[in-house]
Amino acid sequence: MRAGYRSPVTKPSIEVVERHPHLAVPVADGYVRVDMHTHTMWSGDSTTTPDEFTASVAESGLEVVCITDHNDIAGAVELADRLECRVIVGEELRTPAGEIIGLFLTDRIPMGVGHIEAAMAIRDQGGVVYIPHPFDTMRRNLSEAALYELAEAELIDVVEVLNAKTSLASLNRRAAEFAAEFGIAAGAGSDAHVPAALGAAYVEMPDFSSAADFCSALRAGTVVGHHWDEPRPWSPRIVPSVNPS
Repeated sequence: MRAGYRSPVTKPSIEVVERHPHLAVPVADGYVRVDMHTHTMWSGDSTTTPDEFTASVAESGLEVVCITDHNDIAGAVELADRLECRVIVGEELRTPAGEIIGLFLTDRIPMGVGHIEAAMAIRDQGGVVYIPHPFDTMRRNLSEAALYELAEAELIDVVEVLNAKTSLASLNRRAAEFAAEFGIAAGAGSDAHVPAALGAAYVEMPDFSSAADFCSALRAGTVVGHHWDEPRPWSPRIVPSVNPS
């Protein structure tokens, strides 16, 4: 994220509002909308190119996006200087116990490290430990044993209580109950693997200027969004290759 940078005020397109009606509601003064979980072609299981991501963010009117590609930060770093909105560099890291997201990263964390080691590596960079889609076994969720171990060690900063790809509302509710049990801040993200998913879920929160401010502001935020997991419409296209990190 570029410190102190504020995105221009934009309105979502008609097409985006048809998909995600909540984006039509103006953001409160002094607040920003943060989609905390998104993917680009650097993830491997997403084919969203930089051009597509740039266009979709602009059409959504989002002020901040966290780009959290699987086991990579290269796409987030590249797009941080390209997008009109702010970008938080993140990584959705696979551990033997399941996936953990690091936000506000400066360096890639290798895939395969243990969940405790991963959380500590994120913290060592001054980053934020974000637990995506807990309890959702369709999303490579962190095991319950690992989840509770991290919580009891106070190594979780944010729990994703609304993942737009999670089809069962009960799983998102369970995530919210877990966050409340341990007094952990609540987050939300589209988990967008296709361009049209951006903005399906986010947190509207007071503006911030650092990772520490982010966590504090998040506690005053409101989770917004809905379930949305539609596939990309088929069309002939060539996705540029991505060099491995």
